[in-house]
Amino acid sequence: MGAIEPNSEQIGAFLAAEPGDSPIVMLNLLRFRERAEYPEDFEAAPCDGREAYRRYAEHALAALEKVGGRIVLAGPALATVIAPGGEAWDEVALVEYPSKEAFLELGTTVESNQATVHRRAGLEDSRLIAMIQGQVPAAK
Repeated sequence: MGAIEPNSEQIGAFLAAEPGDSPIVMLNLLRFRERAEYPEDFEAAPCDGREAYRRYAEHALAALEKVGGRIVLAGPALATVIAPGGEAWDEVALVEYPSKEAFLELGTTVESNQATVHRRAGLEDSRLIAMIQGQVPAAK
């Protein structure tokens, strides 16, 4: 099974990391299941993983707007150029949040409305990497 949810240690490290209340960008790497895997007690029409994730995204995008975030870039992954053998991703997204707290608020919102059920059903594996926007060094 892939990495789908952060653990408490990862959330703690994220909260402890600088830059405090500065805006952050999350790099999302997503690999979808061939068939979505919903819990037996959850009613959802059968679908592939991409469709299940789209169901999650409907809720997440509304919550993202409410916390002041935005999608910077999103699209299908073309090819994995540098990675361990066999590692490949279906979709990549960069999502900007005004603060770490805004990111956590989004997570709480989508969890409370059960949208994460669709996320878990659709994803085979994922990565979520927090970044700060830096300056590109000037050419000399």
